[in-house]
Amino acid sequence: MRKYCKAYRVKDLKKFPGWKVQVEHLRPEKRIVDGKEVEVPRQLRDEDVLYLHEDFVVTDGIYRNENVVFEAVTPEWKQFCSRVLKFSVPDFDDDFQVKEKKSK
Repeated sequence: MRKYCKAYRVKDLKKFPGWKVQVEHLRPEKRIVDGKEVEVPRQLRDEDVLYLHEDFVVTDGIYRNENVVFEAVTPEWKQFCSRVLKFSVPDFDDDFQVKEKKSK
């Protein structure tokens, strides 16, 4: 089984009534302060991108087990993802079989 995630803008994810980001899990931003690079808490903007994974968990980055910012996976959330966001996991096995048949 392949791992899959898709990028969505925060403004689209916020349309879900139960959307609540775990801000403490956001990746920090790096800034230069007094000539030194420091990490500061990140403030999410509507145009920022987060990643929706095949198990409907949302992360701040492509890795499933890092920076998990939303994990309240409910039937309502799954329905929102499929109906409003049009999220679905591609069937990679079917794609692979089609390509394999064409190459023969």
